[in-house]
Amino acid sequence: MTTDPFALFDSWYAEARETEPNDSNAMALATVDADGQPSVRMVLLKGHGPDGFVFYTNRESRKAGELETTPKAALLFHWKSLRRQIRIEGAVTRATDAESDAYFATRSRDSQLGAWASDQSRPLADRATFEARFAEMQARFEGGDVPRPPHWGGYRVTPARIEFWQDRAHRLHERRVFTRTADGWTEGLLYP
Repeated sequence: MTTDPFALFDSWYAEARETEPNDSNAMALATVDADGQPSVRMVLLKGHGPDGFVFYTNRESRKAGELETTPKAALLFHWKSLRRQIRIEGAVTRATDAESDAYFATRSRDSQLGAWASDQSRPLADRATFEARFAEMQARFEGGDVPRPPHWGGYRVTPARIEFWQDRAHRLHERRVFTRTADGWTEGLLYP
């Protein structure tokens, strides 16, 4: 049994990629605004390792505003097919421009154009307005590469706490909790 939370994450994530029918990289992202009001939504994990867990978004969105105001977040992976969850809590920093550029280049062209067309988290009069913006971006970038919009990029959650939850019979679940210390990680077992 590993005592390295990142090795354990890699193992569970590899299993989830084989068993989950859709979006094994989907995770709930919880943030809090300046008034302490929590908010949660689903995002997609796009990179991970000992330095943290990375996702990308419009930096003018509600979630980005909350992350800029209160740079802490919680993540939750729930893999129903495996009857497992992983909870992660930690500080948030921006991914570098180079990281954001590199990931943006891997997105489909339509997803790249959508990043330019979207005013994420802000209302529009109707869907037709959004579709017209998308058409404008298609015309603007026709025949060329689509650069990353300056308002779009990544965030990294650097974990201070990682909890691995495994469903067990009779609700006698198993929870392994790793807490970051100055010397590395400490581990504890929790039960329901």
